[in-house]
Amino acid sequence: MELGINTFGDAVFDPQTGKTISHAERLQELVREIEAADRAGLDVFSIGEHHRNDYAVSAPDVVLAAGAAVSKNIRLSSGVTVLSSDDPVRVYERFSTLDGISGGRAEIMAGRGSFIESFPLFGYNLNDYDTLFNEKLDLLLTLQKGGKINWSGTHRTALENAEIFPKPVQDEIPIWIASGGTPQSAKRAGELGLPLVLAIIGGSPFQFARIADFYRQIGEAAGHDKSKLKVATNSHGFIWDTDGEARDLFFPAISSSMTKLGRERGWGQYTREAFDNMCDPEGALYVGSPETVARKIIALYEHMGVERFTLQTPVGTMPHEQVLKTIELFGEKVAPLVREGVEKIKAERNK
Repeated sequence: MELGINTFGDAVFDPQTGKTISHAERLQELVREIEAADRAGLDVFSIGEHHRNDYAVSAPDVVLAAGAAVSKNIRLSSGVTVLSSDDPVRVYERFSTLDGISGGRAEIMAGRGSFIESFPLFGYNLNDYDTLFNEKLDLLLTLQKGGKINWSGTHRTALENAEIFPKPVQDEIPIWIASGGTPQSAKRAGELGLPLVLAIIGGSPFQFARIADFYRQIGEAAGHDKSKLKVATNSHGFIWDTDGEARDLFFPAISSSMTKLGRERGWGQYTREAFDNMCDPEGALYVGSPETVARKIIALYEHMGVERFTLQTPVGTMPHEQVLKTIELFGEKVAPLVREGVEKIKAERNK
């Protein structure tokens, strides 16, 4: 089971320090976080794309390329690339460049994104929300196969015998489909035989098992190799020495961030009671000591059979030293416990 970090590069008011971090400082921190995650033995680091003041990253591939220079083994992924408002040719060129710089460690996580600022910014009509993504995903998958490209669609000019440079180190750059858990997204990924990433930020993670099963059923029915029908999940979290300390340190940041977002989307106040409930064993937050977080990830594997789990941290802005310690604890303490637990479950099932 692969384990990693996901981040949006939050750059907002830090309730612990009373300061608002600059975009430049947060970007520099992200490079150090990639280095720390690689040193701690984690498998993947993914960075989300946004086009708003809350987040420092509008070009994940640039930050990942900086991270490639200070890391050796960790895979480097977007989390997500907002494909609907980007040009698939430029996306593939940029990630092929990242693949070369990193020695074959690049991945693309394609999605529609949870915000819509990029659509007017790049001149796209929200009325084309569905057709844009479907068509651009089709082109991106065509580019992934390599060779001379012949393709036509309705939202950009056709390609005739086009070839994309630079060539990646990998035979094919992995492309994951990101989803909030809708059956439509799971169906699309299954039919295409693409690995699926489920963002789980509320409710019980176990409720998503039916989506994962549905995806696998669709993929197998479409004739895809079962081993390629991978499921990953991404959830908010924070790791510290004890459960109580982890909750007390993480709550102010996530509460500030989620309350602000809630005002935009009509959600209620993000309360400590709701936070504590989501930290419980069946909740969507992976917050606590290494042992507590490891147990929750093992339970997730037992219920869903996920091949990858990424911890989104921080949510909101936190002191960088705390973020680095969470990353270190995840790789050095949580990961060995999870891998041991997963192997035991596999052994039991194979008896």
